[in-house]
Amino acid sequence: MTETLQALLAGFGVALAPVNLMWGFVGVTLGTAIGVLPGVGPALTVAMLLPLTAKLDPTGALIMFAGIYYGAMYGGSTTTILLNTPGESASIATALEGNKMAKKGRAGPALATAAIGSFVAGTVATILLTLLAPIVVDVALKFGPTEYFALMVFAFVTVAAVLGSSTVRGLSMLFLGLLFGLVGIDDQTGQMRFAFGVPELLDGIDVVVLAVGLFAVGEALYVAAYQSRVKEELEQMSGSLMMSRDDWRRSWPAWLRATAIGFPFGTIPAGGAEIPTFLSYATEKKLSKHPEEFGHGAIEGVAGPEAANNASSTGVLVPLLTLGIPTSATAAILLAAFQNYGLQPGPLLFQTQSTLVWGLIASMYVGNVLLLILNLPLIGLWVKVLTIPRPLLYGGILVFATLGAYSLHQSVVDLVTLYVFGLLGFIMRRWGFPVAPAVIGLILGPLAESQFRRALAISQGDPSVFFTHPISATLLALTALLVLVPWVVKVLRERRG
Repeated sequence: MTETLQALLAGFGVALAPVNLMWGFVGVTLGTAIGVLPGVGPALTVAMLLPLTAKLDPTGALIMFAGIYYGAMYGGSTTTILLNTPGESASIATALEGNKMAKKGRAGPALATAAIGSFVAGTVATILLTLLAPIVVDVALKFGPTEYFALMVFAFVTVAAVLGSSTVRGLSMLFLGLLFGLVGIDDQTGQMRFAFGVPELLDGIDVVVLAVGLFAVGEALYVAAYQSRVKEELEQMSGSLMMSRDDWRRSWPAWLRATAIGFPFGTIPAGGAEIPTFLSYATEKKLSKHPEEFGHGAIEGVAGPEAANNASSTGVLVPLLTLGIPTSATAAILLAAFQNYGLQPGPLLFQTQSTLVWGLIASMYVGNVLLLILNLPLIGLWVKVLTIPRPLLYGGILVFATLGAYSLHQSVVDLVTLYVFGLLGFIMRRWGFPVAPAVIGLILGPLAESQFRRALAISQGDPSVFFTHPISATLLALTALLVLVPWVVKVLRERRG
């Protein structure tokens, strides 16, 4: 505990350095502004900015990306409450009560409880991250190649199974990402794989190009094709922004309960913040002294889901920083950001890059305070952001995506690859295939392959090594259960039906 506190204090020294404080402020401001825009989530934003920040200091850039991440998580509440258009799937639960409050002229208290709830949940979750991270690192340092390979297989299957409308679609996109990860030169044999004689592909497909193509270009093409038909009605701000004493009394228990629900879900591959936000909503509806208000604008129905959303987004950083395993789409892009600077998240990162990691964790405490200071007075300004015409917004996204991809290596091949992936992203979005498993497959696929080969080399080619080590055997058994149990349940239901 003493070592953790000392490391955190050193981290505050890094986070409060003027240049890093500036990047943190830029991150939360940009994240909130982007989060306000419907359909433009944190994954898209971080993916779009990855190539533009390649020359920045890693610490400053990662602090900014973290700011964008939880800034966008908060910003989505403004769109949800005033437009009834959830910018992220995690904001759907907030829409159930938030827009009803806005229609009653209580948009101010709804936005205020979302901002303060995000601050409370974010701060408590960051304290839990600080306490848990060193414990997880100690356990992870005992992992060998067999355990790491089993852990990655577990992450692959769980993330692919819970992201998207079906397990089959999730796994299909995962295998597509794994296939992309094979492109280039084999590290161990030096043989070319799937490069098709294109010299630019010998280093492999750039994760940044894939992420920007699938998220930014794919989303822009989808909006151009379909969203122009959707009419949006912006609720007018009226009344006070301040919460009444009764609003405070009803909100603070919801914030704390939602934090307890949201944080554990973030730390496991459970499909992001959607499940905890709906669990929080259901919990508040069950425990409320005013159940008749639900469906008509109950403030607990905004306070709970928003706090659960932010607690879950902070919990995602536990497996990302300690094990190098992303459990959401944005975490996958953040992992790409680390790799962009030659850094591999995992237990060794806490030893080799201690200053950077603890500076990043400390910046989250600072960032939560900045978010609160920024959002309460500037709610009126964020509302004006919603009036930006969609064609201008997504046209700008395409321009930034193109410039960013070209700036990586000044290569025309990168631009062609970007728009090929953009069309693929559009097709995936159109027919409901999840994007995140493909990105995770490309990032973690080569790592899983190297750990698999290393384990077999140590065991002299004996595959039973994966089942004789207790940790790897347990993880592989859990993975098998995750695949088989839903299938068995489905078959039994059909037979009973």
